[in-house]
Amino acid sequence: MSALRILLTHTPEMRRNYFGERALGRLRAVGEVSLHEGTEPLDTSGLIAAAKGCHILVADRATACEAGAFAQLPELSAVCRVAVDIRNIDVAAASRHGILITHAGRSWLAAVSELVIGLMLDAARGISRANIAYKRGEMPAVERGRQLAGSTAGIIGYGPLGRGVAELALAFGMHVLVSDPYVTVEHDRIEQVDLADLLRRADFVLPLAAATAETENLIDEQAIGRMRSDAFLINLSRGNLIDESALLQALEAKRIAGAAMDVGRAADQMPTPRLAQRLDVVATPHIGGLTQAAVEGQALESVVQVAKLARGEVPPGAVNAETASRIARLVPAARS
Repeated sequence: MSALRILLTHTPEMRRNYFGERALGRLRAVGEVSLHEGTEPLDTSGLIAAAKGCHILVADRATACEAGAFAQLPELSAVCRVAVDIRNIDVAAASRHGILITHAGRSWLAAVSELVIGLMLDAARGISRANIAYKRGEMPAVERGRQLAGSTAGIIGYGPLGRGVAELALAFGMHVLVSDPYVTVEHDRIEQVDLADLLRRADFVLPLAAATAETENLIDEQAIGRMRSDAFLINLSRGNLIDESALLQALEAKRIAGAAMDVGRAADQMPTPRLAQRLDVVATPHIGGLTQAAVEGQALESVVQVAKLARGEVPPGAVNAETASRIARLVPAARS
């Protein structure tokens, strides 16, 4: 009986940060695991070479899984993304080849929600600016900041992350506005408004909607133009939601008070350097979900998915089970 062959696509650094030894040990208990040891993410040709003969890919967020790869991997039966976002996977092409695609859940919700609050505090109180100045041997400017209590948080998108941030904002004594045309907010302490009203009233504008074609550049020149001049734009969803040229122009013209971001349009969805280097921008390198609990939660969930697949079962998180004709190959009898 042949062993189940699994490729973990993470680079060594990504493995350390986003998978971990405990999850790797459990994955090895399910099958024969190959590791990507290069410092850069696999491109399509590299993925084809590394995954030759493999039955399952356990894929990180930086590895694109394109149609060309699926066409060259006849033994591949499933791709398990260790993330919620599967935009880098050509699901339609995978379905044509009978390959199952899964994604992990949202074990990062608490971590990202907390960082939203942290970046709001930093932007409003100048924490990073003062810290940088002191470390340069300079006296920081002593400026009046804004407290969260009594301020208004404008949350765009009332999905799981939006709801998590809303509860934390309420705990800090903030007034919470929500704009989401697809959800009816049933909360006696949250006011549901349209986007224009939210932009006009919020002290902190928080685009937390999912990145889709509809939300591409949702916060554009017109939207930023509706914001108050003393308001902050805080982005921890995806860089795709922000028109960065419009944001840069607004910051240079001091049309808004500042911004904070953990995501952007740079590599690996990190903040764009031209924005991150500004003193009126607080930036972190896409670390919202980088905590032990958040990372291990997704990694262990992916291992459970692989274990279920090894038994020929469709695991939770599957997105195209109806076309996944190769799953039957994963049971031991089919591999022997």
